[in-house]
Amino acid sequence: MNKKNCITEPVEPVVVGKMGSSYSIRGWLRLCSSTEETEKIFDYQPWFIKIAGEWQMILLENWKRHYQDLIIKVRDVENREAARLLTNCEICVDAAQWPKLDNGKYYWKDLLRCQVLTVGGYKLGDVIDLIETGANDVLVVTANLKDAFGLRERLIPFIVGPVIQNVDLASKLIEANWDPRV
Repeated sequence: MNKKNCITEPVEPVVVGKMGSSYSIRGWLRLCSSTEETEKIFDYQPWFIKIAGEWQMILLENWKRHYQDLIIKVRDVENREAARLLTNCEICVDAAQWPKLDNGKYYWKDLLRCQVLTVGGYKLGDVIDLIETGANDVLVVTANLKDAFGLRERLIPFIVGPVIQNVDLASKLIEANWDPRV
């Protein structure tokens, strides 16, 4: 038996996409990929979805490009009605499948929930999201509730060196050269 097929649910689920609307009467669905390169979503198998609070592993029968869209055929989904039941389901994979990164490279999922401190030790807040701008990624940091500067969120560019001084994933700490008033 294939080891991949023995997995019943992801240990560390990470959303990599979402199933869109049904595409044909034969059970095809549109696919919205969240991976950096759209087709990389197919490198991560098996996929898991949550239906009624329960994890279900889904297997692909086929996929293809259709103009600018990706469409998928999920095994055992044979008609439009069955496909509609999967519309808007988030596709998760187990993060353990992802390759290890070199020093100085990070997955966004690893930076989420990290506490951000200034080089002087002032707590700026926790990373709640990241934004891709093209030039560099940006940390969305919830401001410290006791913050005297009245900020609710801070946007801090993730530029290692000038702004980001240190990332310690084990301690979930990011040290930034950042003025707390900004």
